[in-house]
Amino acid sequence: MKYNSIGKIAAAHGISGELIIKHALGAKTSLKGLETIFIEERRGELLPYFIVGAKARNDQEIYLQLEGVHTREAAQKLVSRECWLPEEEFHRYAAPDASISFLGFHIWNEGEDLGEILEIIEQPHQVLCRIDYFGKEALLPIHQDTLLEVNPAKKVIRVQLPDGLLDIYR
Repeated sequence: MKYNSIGKIAAAHGISGELIIKHALGAKTSLKGLETIFIEERRGELLPYFIVGAKARNDQEIYLQLEGVHTREAAQKLVSRECWLPEEEFHRYAAPDASISFLGFHIWNEGEDLGEILEIIEQPHQVLCRIDYFGKEALLPIHQDTLLEVNPAKKVIRVQLPDGLLDIYR
């Protein structure tokens, strides 16, 4: 099964083990109908947690109560951990115009398929897309000067990258 990261646990809230999830889903959400969220215990090791309650805090944060997490101390142990959803659930909750929804798209530059977007890193003035390019991790900037087209039907993003950028990854 393929999983997509939605964000991190930002803080423990209150004394009953409630968590604050900072997410990049692009819209206010309470994850209504979602029963399980996966939390990264160690790198590459995801453990399922059953959701007891969830409510939207704002466009980027959710209050979340998990089964088995009943104290502030238990919640505190999960702070800074990455949160994941199965791919089909991820697409159900991610806003179509959110940059995180580009996961799985292919980046094309000057007629060349550079690879699948494996991770989205949001920064104040641009989005970085992590791809595997010739066996190396490459970070490609996406912003108003480089983005040419987004085709959700074909899962393709066309860009015009700065000259020489790809040379450092070859």
